[in-house]
Amino acid sequence: MHDLRLDRRRFIAASAAATIAPSLAAAGSTVFPGRDDDPVILGEGGNRWRCEHDWLTPPNGIKFGDTHGLAQDATGRIYVAHTVGGGSTRKSGVCVYTPKGEFIGDWGAEFAGGAHGIDLRKEADGEFLYHCDTRRRAVVKTGLDGKVVWTAGGPVESGAYDEAGQWCPTNVAFLPDGDLLVGDGYGRSFIHRYSADGEWKSIFARPGKGKGEVACPHGLWVDPRGSEPTVMVADRSNRRLQVFDLDGRSVALHTEGVRRPCDVDFRDGVMLVPDLESVVTLYDEKNQPITMLGDGHPTNLRGKPRTDFQPGRFVHPHDAIFLQDGSILVAEWVPIGRVTRLVKFDG
Repeated sequence: MHDLRLDRRRFIAASAAATIAPSLAAAGSTVFPGRDDDPVILGEGGNRWRCEHDWLTPPNGIKFGDTHGLAQDATGRIYVAHTVGGGSTRKSGVCVYTPKGEFIGDWGAEFAGGAHGIDLRKEADGEFLYHCDTRRRAVVKTGLDGKVVWTAGGPVESGAYDEAGQWCPTNVAFLPDGDLLVGDGYGRSFIHRYSADGEWKSIFARPGKGKGEVACPHGLWVDPRGSEPTVMVADRSNRRLQVFDLDGRSVALHTEGVRRPCDVDFRDGVMLVPDLESVVTLYDEKNQPITMLGDGHPTNLRGKPRTDFQPGRFVHPHDAIFLQDGSILVAEWVPIGRVTRLVKFDG
């Protein structure tokens, strides 16, 4: 079975020695540090963003653990999935904020230690959150208040596993027909198709290095930008983005600007990719890099105190979403958590 702890140790050691791909020099990000009374600005030209680290912070009684996932509902409320830090007196794995970043609630003690991907879907009877819990190795559907609708464990019936504990889901994507895809990023690297009721249906993609195969399919989302929707997969251990049609056939591979992609999001023809190797990258409709934001590469700051973090530099971006107002929210894989807002800067 995939050893997540070993894989991450190897990643930290390797990332300290890696270098930026020369082909990205034109798309690189410049950090404009600013003075104490000025904002930190990332990017270049018409793609400059004001960087606001720790825009979301936990309430009294809760300390962020690894901040793994983000979602926003139709009213603008923001949901942060985190593993819960040591010293917390409440073990809630989900914290909820207003569109302005004000804390308004928390729930989900059952997700402590395992909160990972969190994605939202509007359905006929309301909005629902889909959680990937890496501790319990399950996909859990809840209401916006945390009330559980159903829980799906490992699909032993698929023939991909000898036991349910060999899978470890990381993120989901919602298909147009109501089904969902589940990336087994920390298990055996399959992608599975489930019904809207949480019943396993089929294998969508299998592990490997070739086209049509995946290795740590950490994140995935339906790409609405083409004439027909496709599925964009953050094929992390293969260091690429891979495009599938809705039937699971690979139609394209993309590597430019890609290091270890964690997830994807889309807005107005732009694709947003948080990359574990210290950068958030924006891509155009042809999947070419527009700009790389907050490049702190190489970095070895995981586990370090917040005072060692550098303004305008990311440590390990793990999830990123476009908010309703067009800004970007970034959650990082650091054990003390960090959520950063990027706001388009026109100054």
